[in-house]
Amino acid sequence: MAAIKHSPSSGSTASGTTLRVSPRGAERWVRGHPWIFRSDVLDASPEPGLVRVTDPRGRFIGQALHSPRSEIRLRLLERTDRAVDETWWRERITDAAARRRAIDADAFRVIYGEGDALPSLVVDRYGPFLVAQLLSAGLETMRDMIVAALVAVLQPAGILLRNDAAVRRREGLDERITLAWGEVPERVEVREGAIRYFAAPWTGQKTGAFLDQRPNRLAAGRVAVPGGRALDCFSYHGSFALHLAARSASVTALDVSAEALARGADNAALNGFTNIAWTEADAFDALRAFERARDRFDTVVLDPPAFAKSRATVPQALRGYREINLRALRILAPGGALVTASCSYHVRRPEFLAMLAEAAADSGRRVVLRELLGQGEDHPELLTVPETGYLKGAVLSVLP
Repeated sequence: MAAIKHSPSSGSTASGTTLRVSPRGAERWVRGHPWIFRSDVLDASPEPGLVRVTDPRGRFIGQALHSPRSEIRLRLLERTDRAVDETWWRERITDAAARRRAIDADAFRVIYGEGDALPSLVVDRYGPFLVAQLLSAGLETMRDMIVAALVAVLQPAGILLRNDAAVRRREGLDERITLAWGEVPERVEVREGAIRYFAAPWTGQKTGAFLDQRPNRLAAGRVAVPGGRALDCFSYHGSFALHLAARSASVTALDVSAEALARGADNAALNGFTNIAWTEADAFDALRAFERARDRFDTVVLDPPAFAKSRATVPQALRGYREINLRALRILAPGGALVTASCSYHVRRPEFLAMLAEAAADSGRRVVLRELLGQGEDHPELLTVPETGYLKGAVLSVLP
């Protein structure tokens, strides 16, 4: 196994630096948001790391991760002057893991950054393996301590650092994938409820799979019409299609990537499913073709990629979401279920629901809202930190 190197400093102020912030910056912490931006930091320091933070009068208000090249200059880590050492990290990781004990899966997010009061740290579990991301320069200085604490608390067979996220560029950090502990294979078989699938920690999207939709995939399997005909749009590796296949007579899984569909077929074989048709197609074109042919499906899933990459693109994104939801409602059999979602952070929940209402009105059908969907307990959404919430969805039905 790879050796763990311990950071030479394990105290609460590794750099010995104290930074003052403006009244507005201090107020953000009081109101529950952990970020203080560059414009509200009154002192300068060239070094990343853990720093003490005071208000303009010099009163201590907490310890923060300092990123000198980032617009988000300070991220609150500890409100007291307690030492942020390996014991501290073990306690925080233990608390985060305890909040996930009821999850019926062995692939889920163990640490969700700000949502678990561990800003810029992401840790995902895939069976006995962990995949982590350190997404700020301040956190990077504590890498060895974090890895050691993860090993001690979670006892993984291996830890992979997927530090290839583009956000690290804005922090002045390199982008690379590094094995930090033990061994991590190219492919890992994991379980989600009764469904099994293969994750790809080294090469897959995000950290190896899309873990955030786990509770909504389980919901799709629950609401799928037994013995019915199902359609999974933007299927990728078939994560939704697998849950649909367990209840449906047949499933059509659509994606533009032949490689993704091939992986989906591997996942289907792993579960013994032979009722999924893996179809290479653009979902927009396919939905229009189904509508022209007056085709009907008892269950439809829409899980598209993020259409809005910035606030400026929200109007265009909403038009795209409205288009696919309108077509899906028109091909949905009476009494069936449409499971629809958006992972665009910039499309807020009220906008998403208003878009669904417009699509329902334009469909000419009576549409019922059966259930609202969101993020699971492994992706906690903090009300005072809107950046922690991005995934929203709904289950809709049409009346005869």
